[in-house]
Amino acid sequence: MSASCGVVECVLVLGCARWLWKRCSYVGSYDSATWPAATPDEFDSVPRLCRLILAIYEPDLRKPINYSPAQGPEPEWVIKRVSHQDTLGQAPPYLVYVDHRHKEIVLGVRGLNLAKESDYKVLLDNRLGQQMFDGGYVHRGLLKSAVWLLNRESETLKRLWVENGCQYDMVFAGHSLGSGVVSLLTILVVNRRESLGGIPKEKIRCYAIAPARCMSLNLAVKYANVIHSVVLQDDFLPRTPTPLEDIFKSIFCLPCLLFLVCLRDTFIPEGRKLRDPRRLYAPGRMYHIVERKFCRCGRFPPEVRTAIPVDGRFEHIVLSCNATSDHGIIWIEREAEKALQLMKEKSSETVTDPPTVQKFERLKTIEKEHKDALERAVSLNVPHAVDSAEKEASEDNEDEATGSESKNVSSTQSNSSGGKSNWDEVVEKLLKKKETEDLNVERDTDVTQ
Repeated sequence: MSASCGVVECVLVLGCARWLWKRCSYVGSYDSATWPAATPDEFDSVPRLCRLILAIYEPDLRKPINYSPAQGPEPEWVIKRVSHQDTLGQAPPYLVYVDHRHKEIVLGVRGLNLAKESDYKVLLDNRLGQQMFDGGYVHRGLLKSAVWLLNRESETLKRLWVENGCQYDMVFAGHSLGSGVVSLLTILVVNRRESLGGIPKEKIRCYAIAPARCMSLNLAVKYANVIHSVVLQDDFLPRTPTPLEDIFKSIFCLPCLLFLVCLRDTFIPEGRKLRDPRRLYAPGRMYHIVERKFCRCGRFPPEVRTAIPVDGRFEHIVLSCNATSDHGIIWIEREAEKALQLMKEKSSETVTDPPTVQKFERLKTIEKEHKDALERAVSLNVPHAVDSAEKEASEDNEDEATGSESKNVSSTQSNSSGGKSNWDEVVEKLLKKKETEDLNVERDTDVTQ
């Protein structure tokens, strides 16, 4: 009897030791080990947008502290810079900027301010899973903040787009808390493009820097052709499935929380995670900046890997002393700039085809990756992924058919509504859309039976 107990104890000790070794030796670079490298063209905007977000923190844009004045945004092109006092606690501070050099209209939103109670209220307002939104689930507080921001600034964005000949791209960028706001804001804009003057979908882009997990997996994959998430090595926020309010309640004991979450998630099967429709994820296509390797000290020349992952989408907490520092916007900007310069140097040495041909082929590859990711979500039985895949194909066809009529629809609606768009109505339609579809499915089922 004692011998059998000793064997059981040895097995338990070995099992615990194996788990401890696997968890402690896991590094952030493993998450993207099989992903292909990003190209300079698709990553070119990231360092520039990081500096634009940093400009929200600056007291004087003509004498910036966190970036070089030569690389930063032009003060004359800043349309407005809104502080916490001006947002009345409804949204983080933000900046509206027209980049004439790159032909972009940019709305940038900063991250969490630990000294502002209003930012915590946005995080704590999360009734997860009580009502569906556009066929999935999202963070309620971040959605409300996105709606408030659009109700306030959509007319400004529309005016700027029209004034610049309807040729500029519309870019939304945010860091941390702001990344969740702009990601959900982008979903609203894509579903109501006529409210911004009939802007084509291909001119809308979103960059979520150090993204918060703010939407369910089917939405994260569905909008991967518009939303781009940027993650630096071991950043804890994109990997933590714990609700945001629990994270920031425990901000002063964050290592303890991360360890407990890591322990819990180790024993949850991958299939169970995928089948949970209320589990939130980082949005869109992922760009992972890798700069550290296992059992090697110091930072290495950073490289950027990209993919639209479905299973294994940054699901593993990294027990690293850099898990919180990698979340900082300053570090992300520095490493993104280094990675971009290295990509450009490598590209200039190896490119043999004309740049236009190379760019065209990459765009085709990105489109195929998105379709493959949608099909992968369906094959893994991700909740509501079938609807997303079908709608994605139909929406592309509708965009081509209705693109020439968008401006007429926009002008008619603006005249009937007094020139302003009510984005709360857009949210109501997206909330009710899934309920209507479910009723139709139930009715068809009853008829067939």
